[in-house]
Amino acid sequence: MSIISDNNTFFCIGITPTEIAEGYEKGLDKCLEILPTLITHEIKDAKNYEEVKKGIKTAIMSKQYGNEDFLADLVAKACISIMPEQTTFNVDNVRVCKVLGGGLHNSEVIQGMVFKKQVEGEVTKVEKAKVAVYSCAVDILQTETKGTVLIKTADELMNFSRGEESLLENQIKAIADTGCKVIVSAAKCGDMALHYLNKYGIMIVKLNSKFDLRRLSKTVGATVLPRLTAPTPQELGYVDLVCVEELGDTPLVAFRQEGKESRIATVVIRGATDNYMDDIERAIDDGVNTFKCLTRDGRLVAGAGACEAELAVQLTKYADTLPGLEQYAVRKFATALESFPKALAENSGHKSTAVLEKILEAHQTGKKTVGVDIDSENTICDAVEKDVQDIYSQKYWGLKYAVGAAATVLRVDQIIMAKKAGGPKPRQPQGSDDES
Repeated sequence: MSIISDNNTFFCIGITPTEIAEGYEKGLDKCLEILPTLITHEIKDAKNYEEVKKGIKTAIMSKQYGNEDFLADLVAKACISIMPEQTTFNVDNVRVCKVLGGGLHNSEVIQGMVFKKQVEGEVTKVEKAKVAVYSCAVDILQTETKGTVLIKTADELMNFSRGEESLLENQIKAIADTGCKVIVSAAKCGDMALHYLNKYGIMIVKLNSKFDLRRLSKTVGATVLPRLTAPTPQELGYVDLVCVEELGDTPLVAFRQEGKESRIATVVIRGATDNYMDDIERAIDDGVNTFKCLTRDGRLVAGAGACEAELAVQLTKYADTLPGLEQYAVRKFATALESFPKALAENSGHKSTAVLEKILEAHQTGKKTVGVDIDSENTICDAVEKDVQDIYSQKYWGLKYAVGAAATVLRVDQIIMAKKAGGPKPRQPQGSDDES
């Protein structure tokens, strides 16, 4: 918000920066007083699918106009499916996996996690499996200190190798005896270990990212183990289905939680180019963050610049009632709010000045929800009728932080003095032996 603009005008008529800041703060107080009267709708149940979809559609529409219904549907499904009962909603629990090929409408929501990779062994599908998660390599354990082994005969060499192999087999057999069918590792899987895993029918998945490992352990309810040991029943996780799928030419490993609600949901995005899918991902990220705001405060106000236009009209009337010099700052505050509908009109190809005049005229007559119409030649519309609504908390904190930043800049009255360049000065000589 450009509420610091045109401050030269204030200085020319003799208004100090402190008076400008005080005027902005009076304007802010009035805006926060008016804002609750502009609420058009309230979402009381964050698990109501249709209500949530209505609340997040506008945020997605700002980045993907035309696809907002489909994307709002995906985001609402993903968010509601992992909405906790008691704790707050975590935006990191909605992941995005981009798969090249197909169209946007081939995208889907999967309960669980999806990784673009192949499994390490021969087992490619396991149902109703217990999962063990390790942050170490699945291989022969390396000793902590270096040692030298003197081998004199071939039989000694065979026995030495067989001892390491039998130790590794016993470790994997102990893991298999716990009922574990899937092992997830953050490091490499040795060839000998892979042989024994295939022998006991255990699927092995390698994840390079420690963040993915942490999220997966949360999804399946497992504890990440630092050593290759047999997990206890409390340390094992559970997943309904782990399988290798293929979308286009991309292999995927999917951990699906079908029998119960998952803690993490993945939106699989399909698209023709990477740049297009990046845009879709940003729109989904906006939708997920909007859902988080709705779980805290479900109130909505009119979008399309209608809320800012109504605030500008009422602030202008409020400025006429102020006797002091701060009325000039309040008027500039109102002018800054008019930049929102003006920018929307410019971006949609309309004549911004003419559209702004129409909107302000409508608000003067009491039509509080009139905003910019980017579709028709009429250029203005009722934002609530077109289902374009913004979050109340977004407007509240946006105004508060913008005015706080502007007032802080205007009230800076301390000058930071710079030290002289060149570093420390050389020490002066105290005297010499030649002096008499």
